[in-house]
Amino acid sequence: MRLAGRTAIVTGGSSGIGRAIALRFAREEANVVVSDIREEPIWNGEEEAPTADLITAEKGAAVFHQTDVSDAAAIDGLVERAVSQYGRLDILVNNAGLVFSSSVLDTSEDDWDRLMDVNLRGQFLSCKRGIRQMIDQDPIGEVRGRVINVASQHGLVGPPDFFAYAVSKGGMIQMTRQLAVDYAKHGIIVNGIAPGRIITGTHPGEVDMTDPVLEYSRSRTPFPRLGRAEDVAGAALFLASDDCSYISGHNLLVDGGWMAY
Repeated sequence: MRLAGRTAIVTGGSSGIGRAIALRFAREEANVVVSDIREEPIWNGEEEAPTADLITAEKGAAVFHQTDVSDAAAIDGLVERAVSQYGRLDILVNNAGLVFSSSVLDTSEDDWDRLMDVNLRGQFLSCKRGIRQMIDQDPIGEVRGRVINVASQHGLVGPPDFFAYAVSKGGMIQMTRQLAVDYAKHGIIVNGIAPGRIITGTHPGEVDMTDPVLEYSRSRTPFPRLGRAEDVAGAALFLASDDCSYISGHNLLVDGGWMAY
């Protein structure tokens, strides 16, 4: 098992991509702290159980910890829970996020602040507290800890009318690079994932591919389907594992070739 004995925090772990990452890590024998603002999944596929309950039903190790990632005290409590429960923090996945579509002229100050609070401030607080914990740990091999920031391909381009979201994701990608440089000397590996069009929030068989947004995404994606949360989970597993031994500061596209086209 590729993550046996390692402890991972996954923010935004109740639904979608975060849920898939938490489940994949647990199946590789990681101890998983599932963090989210709510425990119940927004979309539950074939299962209605919360993520941590699914993991424990499969004889894995997991707990749920309710967290508002924009609250520094809540982030402190999250990391403390992981360490008190499992002894250390090996993997931190910053996946919690908000998204909405609007141009700069249609973006209110309140909308801007809320999105930046979750997407950018939340990642900042989580990285700051998580890295502080990792620095004080004994390394496993050469590595004291791994941080994985889930951004978006929208952070690499200028998607029409996704002003605040794209700016936040671009900032997350740059934060990944900066932290990788600053903390490599401490044995901390920091990478990101930039998903393309990933279908979450509905049953795959119920996706309306005639929706103009999905039609466009499908036409732009060379691979003959759109992405699944499990595709992102596979990338996260690689970045969390010992196979990722000399890769840091990288933003891994999981987009079916979209950005190459």
